[in-house]
Amino acid sequence: MATPIRHPYLPAQPPVLINRDAIARRVAEIGAEIDRDLAGESVLLVGVLKGAAIFLSDLARAINIQCTFDFVAVSSYGKGTRSSGAVKLIKDLDHPIEGRNIILVEDILDTGLTLSFLKRMLMQHRPRSLRVAALLDKPERRIEPLQAEYVGFSIPNHFVIGYGMDYAERFRNLPDICIFPPDAAD
Repeated sequence: MATPIRHPYLPAQPPVLINRDAIARRVAEIGAEIDRDLAGESVLLVGVLKGAAIFLSDLARAINIQCTFDFVAVSSYGKGTRSSGAVKLIKDLDHPIEGRNIILVEDILDTGLTLSFLKRMLMQHRPRSLRVAALLDKPERRIEPLQAEYVGFSIPNHFVIGYGMDYAERFRNLPDICIFPPDAAD
C-alpha cells in the first residue's frame, strides 16, 4: 500500500477510505468488463465534470476497444457538502451521440438526481446504448431508483475527497479517496 500524502491545506491526513492501489485495480477490472460487453464495437465515454475527470482518464486507458470521450458539466453541490437537489446543465456535449454506444462516467452515484437528469438528457439524442459507470456508489442516499452498470466501490454515507472529488474545488489531487474531515471545512 502506498504511503498517504499529507495535503498542506488539511489539518491532518484525512482517513483513507480507498487507497490508490485498490482504485487502480478496480478501474482496470471495469475496463475489462467494458471490453467484454462491447467487444467489436466502439464507445464514447461521457465524463461528468469535474469530479469524474481523473476516473475517466484512467478508465479510458484501461479500455482496449475503440474509445473516445466528451464531457458534460452540471451543478448540484455548489460549495457545500450536501446536494441542493436542483441539477443545472453548465456544459453540453461537443459532438452528436446519435447511434453511438455511450457510457456516462460519474465519480459518485449518490441520490441519483444528477445521473437521472443526465440520462434523460442523453436519451433525447438517441444513442445506440447508454450505460453508467460510477466509481463510487452510496446506495443509502438514493432518491431516484437508478443503478449503474459498472460500479467501482459501494461506500457508506461519507463525504469524500480525492481522486477528482472535492470540497469547494479543493483536494481533487489527492491520490487516494479520503473521508473529508469536518474540521477542515471553511
